[in-house]
Amino acid sequence: MKIRIFSAIPLLATCLFHAVSAQTAHPQGSKPKQLVIIDTDIGDDIDDAFAVELALQSPEFRILGVTTAFGDTKLRAQLAERMLDAVGRSDIPVVAGVETTPRTKFTQAAYAEGGDAKQVQPGSAPDFILSEIRMHPGEITLIAIGPQTNLAEAIVKDPATFGKLKRIVMMGGSVYKGYKGGAPDPEWNILCDIPAAQKVFTSGVPLYVMPLDATILKLDTTDLNALFDHHTPITGQIHVLYDEWSGTIKQTTPTLFDPMAVGFAADPALCPTTPLHLTVDDKGFTVPGTGMPNAQVCLKANVTTFYPFVLARLEAQVRSSSVREQSGNR
Repeated sequence: MKIRIFSAIPLLATCLFHAVSAQTAHPQGSKPKQLVIIDTDIGDDIDDAFAVELALQSPEFRILGVTTAFGDTKLRAQLAERMLDAVGRSDIPVVAGVETTPRTKFTQAAYAEGGDAKQVQPGSAPDFILSEIRMHPGEITLIAIGPQTNLAEAIVKDPATFGKLKRIVMMGGSVYKGYKGGAPDPEWNILCDIPAAQKVFTSGVPLYVMPLDATILKLDTTDLNALFDHHTPITGQIHVLYDEWSGTIKQTTPTLFDPMAVGFAADPALCPTTPLHLTVDDKGFTVPGTGMPNAQVCLKANVTTFYPFVLARLEAQVRSSSVREQSGNR
């Protein structure tokens, strides 16, 4: 009996060691950070800037990189690079995506052109996305807040690797409501590259879709001014970009389409989802139909929690540990 007792002691010690090690790696009650890539058409509408800054202020994420989509993707990358550098996040790589013919005005071009173009990472966004998936198979959330050209190119290059994404959280589509609240419309991110969207919706990767139904979220003047009264690096960069956007298109009220995708990735309670089977037709409509669901779709945002969530995070001081977390875990 004694021999059995003493022989069990090393095994018990080993079990205790692994239990303590696991608690040290992920303290009780905490969750491991989500690995995130953000694919954005930042520089046209202002909501992309809000969304990227919100992601920076979300402790749930470890951001592996930012890729730029559609139109002049190099200029978009310069903008993102300058913005990240200004808030102390130059550790996050920025990679320009597939260039296409621009379809709208680059409202924040002056800001982008004021940065250092030499800092933009060489290579292509699809290659970067695939490389990160190979290093972290089954772990990456790709937050897509622009036309899905880079995603489609990655699918064409290596569909098997692309299929190892954990999920795609996207702002895109219009299921039952359009831009004016009535009948559905071809939503911008889908319409700009319909074949790309069709590839993504049939890729087999789990999709979490934030369509117009849940993302026409206007930020009123009172909340906007209150945000800019918080003089932090984050609010300062948003303010500069907002002024360029507003001055160019003569509009003062931003609509926070894209921040909902970021917010959902951090806290799904902000936009409860419904399983649907969605297809993208040749006119850019996202059509619900029969068949096995291929997407979890938010049809109504939780607006009572969304605005406080976004504003509180954007108004907070920049998380000082972010750079160490990012560079130490790559």
